[in-house]
Amino acid sequence: MKKTVALLAVISLMACGMLSGVAGQNNDKDRGYISISTSANTEVAPDIAELSFAVKTSDNKSMQKASLMNKDISEKIYNILKEQINASNGDYIKTSNYNAAPIYNYNGNKRTLEKYEVSNRVTVHTKSLDKLGSMIDKATEAGATNIDSLNFSVSNYESQCNSLIDIATKKANTRAGIAAKGVGGILDGIRTMDISCSEQSNYVAPRMYMAKNMLASTADGVAAETSSTSISSGVIKVYANINASFFVK
Repeated sequence: MKKTVALLAVISLMACGMLSGVAGQNNDKDRGYISISTSANTEVAPDIAELSFAVKTSDNKSMQKASLMNKDISEKIYNILKEQINASNGDYIKTSNYNAAPIYNYNGNKRTLEKYEVSNRVTVHTKSLDKLGSMIDKATEAGATNIDSLNFSVSNYESQCNSLIDIATKKANTRAGIAAKGVGGILDGIRTMDISCSEQSNYVAPRMYMAKNMLASTADGVAAETSSTSISSGVIKVYANINASFFVK
């Protein structure tokens, strides 16, 4: 009998707790609140670059020859880039996206072999931004057939993001408090809060161009052409966005 009474008491307490929780949820739904959206941002000079070179080779008769040619050029580019990076500073080089396939011409139902093509990608991750132009020049001279991509980023992104979140959160709380005071209320806790952080460059794509300077000799009228690759990295914008709602009483 005592066990039964005790069990009933426990069930009764649990039921009361559940009802109390439901009542609390209903009360929250009925409570007034203020929604606020704020943001904070900063501009940071990038200190990391990732530059990818494509190497494509082909041979009309032999896949092996096309592969050996690709291997030779890729190794040259790898070794050239290796001389210009600082591994102790976190720089590194990697190869990826290796592909070898026959290329065919089609004429109706007839298929004829055009060539064997091999492609590879050599990517350098570096903080030596001052050497990017030289890397492009030397890799192109060594046989790189294309510059696939050049992307910039910042190494202290996390700390920048955390700092901006702190600013945006305080801004949201201040503005919500001002709004609540304007209607004769005060803030009474956080209802919801969504936080996001992102980065964005201030350009559509990194600008790479060949600056050609014509040097003329007025003495003999002979002109010599030189070229160098110039890189503009721009800045990286880091954003923190806060969407929050606060209870008001």
